[in-house]
Amino acid sequence: MAGTTSRLLTLLSLLQSRRDWPGQLLAERLDISERTVRRDVDRLRELGYRVRAFKGPDGGYRLEAGSELPPLLFDDEQAVAIAVALQSASATGAGIEEAGARALTTVRQVMPPRLRHRIDNLELTTLPRSGVDVQVDTEVLVAIGAATRAHQVLRFDYSSGAAHHDAAALTPVRRAEPHHLVARDGRWYLVAWDLDRDDWRTYRVDRISLRSSVGPRFSPRGIPGGDVGAFVSARFKGSEGADVWPCVGEVVLALPARAVTPFAGESIVEDLGDGRSRLIAGAWSWPALAASLGRFDADIEVVGPSELTDAFALLARRFRSAATG
Repeated sequence: MAGTTSRLLTLLSLLQSRRDWPGQLLAERLDISERTVRRDVDRLRELGYRVRAFKGPDGGYRLEAGSELPPLLFDDEQAVAIAVALQSASATGAGIEEAGARALTTVRQVMPPRLRHRIDNLELTTLPRSGVDVQVDTEVLVAIGAATRAHQVLRFDYSSGAAHHDAAALTPVRRAEPHHLVARDGRWYLVAWDLDRDDWRTYRVDRISLRSSVGPRFSPRGIPGGDVGAFVSARFKGSEGADVWPCVGEVVLALPARAVTPFAGESIVEDLGDGRSRLIAGAWSWPALAASLGRFDADIEVVGPSELTDAFALLARRFRSAATG
C-alpha cells in the first residue's frame, strides 16, 4: 500500500480530473478500502479542500470549486514541471517573465523543504530564438482566449507588416471565428475562420489590434484534419493539405551521413559508404529546396525530380549574375 501522503496526492489528482467519483471506484483505483477512502477525504478537508459527499446508488465524492487555496501538495515530478515552466516563461513571447518569477517565488514558499530544495537546484536561463524578439500583450491573449472559449466572433485590425502601428499598414477590419491560440518558435498565432474570406487563416497575435467589442456567438467548425498542431505546421510549410512539404526531392551528397544528420532536421539521411549519403528533403518551393541543400558545401547529385534539377539551374544563373556584378 502506498504511503499516506503519496495516496492523498493521488486522491486529490483523481478528484480534480472529473466531476464525480463513486467511492467504490476510488477505492479500486487507490487499492484501498472504502473506509480508508472516507478517512483520506476527511484529511483533505482538514487541509482546506472542499470535498462534498453525494448519495445515491453510486454514492461518492466531488471536489467543489471556488474554495480558498489550501496548502499546495505537489509530487516531485509536478514540482520540477512547475520550476521548468515558470523559469522558461521568457521563451513564450507572452511578456510574463516578471510574473513568472514572482509566481515561482510564491509557489516555492508553500512547498515543503525537500521540494524547495529540488526547485532551488534547478536554475536555468532560456534564450529567445535567434532573430525573434516579439512580445505580445497578455491582455490581448486573454481576450482572444475568452472569445475562443465563448465562441464569439472577433473583430480586429491586422497589420501585414512590421509597421504594426502604421495605419497605412493595417488591412480592413477582420471578422473571424477564433478556434485556437498556438505558440510556435517564440511567437503567438491565432487560428481562426475568416468570415470575409470564407477560409481558415493563421494570424500573428502581435499584429492584432482588437476592436472594443466582440461579435455574435457562433457554432465552432472542425479544423481541417482535426489536429490544430498539424494544421499550423502544414501552413508554415506552404501546404494547403497534409502536414508535408509541397516540394520534396532526393539527392546524393559527397559527405558521410554523420556530417549530414546533425543539420538535416526532419529530412531522411541514408549512409551510402565511401563518404557519400542519400538525403530526402523538402521545402515550400523548389528554389528554396535547392538553396537549402547548398549549405552542405559538398558536391550534389540530383536523383529527382526534374523540378529540383531546374531549380539548381535557376540558382546557378542567379549566382553567376551576382558574382559577375
